[in-house]
Amino acid sequence: MIRYSLRCDRGHEFESWFASAEAYDKLADAGLFSCGVCGSAHVGKAPMAPQIGGVGRDTQEAPVAQPLAAPASPAELALAAFRRHVEASSEDVGPAFAAEARRIHEGIAPKRSIRGEARPEEARALLEDGVPVLPLPWQGRRGTN
Repeated sequence: MIRYSLRCDRGHEFESWFASAEAYDKLADAGLFSCGVCGSAHVGKAPMAPQIGGVGRDTQEAPVAQPLAAPASPAELALAAFRRHVEASSEDVGPAFAAEARRIHEGIAPKRSIRGEARPEEARALLEDGVPVLPLPWQGRRGTN
């Protein structure tokens, strides 16, 4: 087991344990990290000092966060790849999703792939009106689908 200090691009720091350095690399390459504070997917190793302890010293370890994820399964890797594809090939319209999806469906806005957030009642209304929408199988960067 290895412990790394991690930091997102907005400066939030946290720690996590990994089975090995290779396990960390595999998870990082698959894009499976996100900041628990802000949801940013831009997470990397932060500088850290070695923990030094000795025999006979009165040492007390600081509490450490639980692992973010176990080594990735093929399904987790596939989901991460799918997420990267969706995010790279669609426009994030955020909370304006329901209105923009309706505008696209009615031909008012240009046809394109979009993603964003909608309240359950907004999503139901879109489906009832024949607007093709579906929930994404992950939590959005802002903490919502």
